Amino acid sequence: MATTTTHGPIALASQSTKQDVQHNPRPYTPSPWGDFFLTHQPCTPAELLSMKEKAQARKEEVRRILLDAAASSDLARKLELVDALQRLGVDYHYKKEIDELLRAVYDDKDGASDDLYVTSLRFYLLRKHGYTVCSDIFLKFRDNEGYIVSNDARCLLRLYDAAYLRVNGEEILDNIITFTKSLLQSIVEYLEPDLKEEVKFALKTPLFRRLKRVEARQYISIYEKKTTHNDVVLEFAKLDFNIILTLYCEELKDLTLWWKEFQTQANISSYARDRMVEMHFWMLGVFFEPQYSCSRKMLTQLFTMVSILDDLYDNYCTTEEGSVFLAALQRWDEEVAEQCPAYLRTLYINILTTVEAMEEELKLQKNKHAKLVKRLVIDMAKCYHAEVEWRDKKYVPATVEEHLKVSARSSGCMHLTSQGFISMGDLATTEAIEWVYTYPKIIRAVCIIARLANDIMSYKREQESKNMVSTVQACAKEYGVTIEQATEKLRELIEEAWMDITEECLRQPQPLTLLDRVVNLARTMDFLYKDVDGYTESYTIKDTLDSQYVDLIY
Repeated sequence: MATTTTHGPIALASQSTKQDVQHNPRPYTPSPWGDFFLTHQPCTPAELLSMKEKAQARKEEVRRILLDAAASSDLARKLELVDALQRLGVDYHYKKEIDELLRAVYDDKDGASDDLYVTSLRFYLLRKHGYTVCSDIFLKFRDNEGYIVSNDARCLLRLYDAAYLRVNGEEILDNIITFTKSLLQSIVEYLEPDLKEEVKFALKTPLFRRLKRVEARQYISIYEKKTTHNDVVLEFAKLDFNIILTLYCEELKDLTLWWKEFQTQANISSYARDRMVEMHFWMLGVFFEPQYSCSRKMLTQLFTMVSILDDLYDNYCTTEEGSVFLAALQRWDEEVAEQCPAYLRTLYINILTTVEAMEEELKLQKNKHAKLVKRLVIDMAKCYHAEVEWRDKKYVPATVEEHLKVSARSSGCMHLTSQGFISMGDLATTEAIEWVYTYPKIIRAVCIIARLANDIMSYKREQESKNMVSTVQACAKEYGVTIEQATEKLRELIEEAWMDITEECLRQPQPLTLLDRVVNLARTMDFLYKDVDGYTESYTIKDTLDSQYVDLIY
């Protein structure tokens, strides 16, 4: 397995300076993690070795189970196994086998089922994998009044999840969502416990939008309770989850050492959020597989620094200081550090040092895109500085669209996707990386989801800090509505963005291997900003992080 070094900061003597009267740092809750990962060991080396040996054997047993199902004529058996492997988080081991199985299902034009449950699951899996399946297949299940009715709650749940893979203009799927959601809400409290739990998860977040590792942890416990579960599949899922959890902890040990030194040397504790562990969680949402350990560590470092820039421009530095700092970043030269405000010199030097170390490591991996890393940092600083200029002018955009022209890009999703592609090495071409920077439809959709969801959750806090007006205010101004009504309109825009994502995954302007990372990023943003600003108010997702980093599954 590939490893990566963490790129440490360097010390730089700096002069103390009297804080500018405009400096007004926002009070953030401290990190709950501290030095935890320096000593945390989920299991002993001997236990880990034993798990890996068992997992290798079970992995091949599951492969045989999958191949047997693929060779059978039982469509429901095939689809349910693929669905289970995906939800348990082990499907990445069987990409070739699953691709071949679904290709055969798609090619079998006579294999369509008259069973609503099977039809829904087939539609869901095929669309999820980029196959164009017409939503008209559901027309035959409508009753005389135009509704699709079933007394089977599991069937309704499958139909509900399938319909969320809709694109704009699919009225039948829009109606299915409205009807099944209402019906599931009315019966959820009367369902048996395991199904009740599944329905509640779905009503909160449709299956396609769920974060893969969070879903895996939840579904393992659900799957175990099913009388139809396969013991070999279940054991492998638990082993694989635990093995990856220990890898994440190794990564966080290295990252904690880097972060402690960076914080100390760069003198950022007075204004920046301490969210390195949460940032790692953000990155594993996009790249969870063990082979992407290098990507996770590099992206965590890079976007932790981007988060510092966000906090710096958002609520601490003056406009003039921000302009000077941006100009220094654009020159990218250590000798320019002396031109920065005294309190920013060590931050400037340590950003340069960390990024240049990343570039050197990418060069050692023969990655031809190494030189593009610094471009990301500079571009993000430009985005944040543009927001500061809006704030200073007390400018309220006339429309949400006008607001998004600046604010959607500052979500960082375009830049994260580009850097993520770079970290994938030969899997991403130069053309694919440059394609991201053309701001194509799917990237814009993810940026919109991130910006609107963030604004909806952080609106009150941001306004108390007198920051740039949010999309919530812009929407209220555009339509002449209340803040509550504006929020609902923004949620409608989020739904439209998800439909754009589905549409582009079906159109496939880039290989699905790359587009899936973009979808993963949208899922991560949905999770982090579902009910609160989970990144800033990190205590709200502490239990989830415990389940990903601390507690093994037994």
